[in-house]
Amino acid sequence: MPKDTFKAELKGFRRFTATIRCETGLRIGASREMAGPGELESPIVRHPITRVPYIPGSSLKGKLRALLELRHSKRTQETGFPCDCADYERCAVCRLFGCGDPRKSAQPTRLIFRDAVLTPPSAQALREAMEESGIFFTEAKGEIAMNRARGTARPGSLRQAERVPAGAEFAMEVVLRVFAGDDEEENLKALQEALDLLELDYLGGGGTRGYGKVKVADRVAAPLEAGKLQA
Repeated sequence: MPKDTFKAELKGFRRFTATIRCETGLRIGASREMAGPGELESPIVRHPITRVPYIPGSSLKGKLRALLELRHSKRTQETGFPCDCADYERCAVCRLFGCGDPRKSAQPTRLIFRDAVLTPPSAQALREAMEESGIFFTEAKGEIAMNRARGTARPGSLRQAERVPAGAEFAMEVVLRVFAGDDEEENLKALQEALDLLELDYLGGGGTRGYGKVKVADRVAAPLEAGKLQA
C-alpha cells in the first residue's frame, strides 16, 4: 500500500496559458513512417490529417519535469534517475508530476498538459510561405557528421533535418488540479520556475546545436470559468 494517506478531494482547477515563441528552429521528431508526401525523411511531429506542426503535451511535460529534477532532486543530481521520493509536502516534482511509483504513493498528478497548437497568425504566415515557396510549414536544415581529427565530413553523413522556423508561435495550455489542502499558488510558482528554466535551456531535439530556444510569453493563470465546476 502507498505510504501516504492522501484523499483525492478535487476542489477546482486553474488554467495556465502562455505563448511559446520559437527563437530558433524547433525540432520535435516523429518516425519516418509518419512522413507525408513531399516531406523529409527526418520529419517533425504533425497533425495526422492537416499536417500542421504542433508541440505534444508529453514533450512539454517531460522537459519541464526533467528540468525541475535537475534543479531540485538529489536523486536525479546524484544518479541521473527520475525523482520518486513521494514527499508531496516538500517535493514540487512529485507533487506536480507524480512520483511514478504506485508502491510509494497513489496521489494523482496536479498538472495536465494539452498539445500546443500553432497560433492563428503563425499558421497563416507559414501557410503563405508554403504557397509562395513550397515550404511545408517548416524549414529544411542541412547537417553533416564531422571527422573531428581530419576536419572533414564523414562520407554519406549529409542529412536534412526538418524544423519549425524561428518566429513561429504556439498556444500553450496547462491545467492545474487543485485538491483539498493544496497550496495552489506554490504549485503555480513551481510551474513558472520550470518555464523560466526552459527559456534558459531548450525544447525538443538538437538543443546543443542551436535548436529549440524558446520564449514563454503572455503567461496567465486563471480559475476555471464559473459554472464549469459545481461546489
